Amino acid sequence: MAVVVALGAFLMTLFGGWVAGRVTDRRHLVLGLAGGLMLGVVGLDLLPEALEAAGKKVYGVPEALLLFVGGFLFAHVVERLLAVNRAAHGVGADERVPQVGLTAAAAMVLHSLMDGIALGAAFQVSGGMGATVALAVITHDFADGFNTYTITSLYGNARRKALAMLVADAVAPLAGAGLATLFTLPEELLGCYLGFFGGALLYLAAAEILPEAHHEHPARSTVLCTVAGVAFIWLVVGVSGA
Repeated sequence: MAVVVALGAFLMTLFGGWVAGRVTDRRHLVLGLAGGLMLGVVGLDLLPEALEAAGKKVYGVPEALLLFVGGFLFAHVVERLLAVNRAAHGVGADERVPQVGLTAAAAMVLHSLMDGIALGAAFQVSGGMGATVALAVITHDFADGFNTYTITSLYGNARRKALAMLVADAVAPLAGAGLATLFTLPEELLGCYLGFFGGALLYLAAAEILPEAHHEHPARSTVLCTVAGVAFIWLVVGVSGA
């Protein structure tokens, strides 16, 4: 049943990427919306789940928050190292490194794989829990597909690579649901992963996606798209929680 439901996530992911690819003439709006979706996913979805699953404190701070900060710093250090490497090879600071986009998209694919595992595990517990998780996964996979295509393209990768990463992101929930029939990740480990991934995703949104959106075309419409992205994730979280 989980694998069948994961087909919905597959289609929704592809739809999100299709939307991102169709509005290239409004790139600043796409980036603004992507930044809002990423911010909403991190603050309203990933971080609360991470704290619930990995709330054990280490020197007064929950594990999930420590890893959240660690993920943010990790993404920052990687970007700075790449900037130093670009400068050493005479590459302009404003030029994008395609590998960064592919790495970020690969992280999105891994997250979608985890979504599929969570979906499969939920159906193992009960049909009702499985239905709740399915609603959350399917609805927010639109944002996953949208962001995967946008991030890959933003860093100068060819359209075929963006499409390849989009397809991989769409297939990942199916693979995860299948894997869940073989094993289930410990809740604490899953929470730690969500915290770390959330920190890295927030860095991409705050340091890369949103500045690029406003640098290219500063406008109120861009801000409104960002707010709309956050509101959409809030709606998804509220509907799935109900």
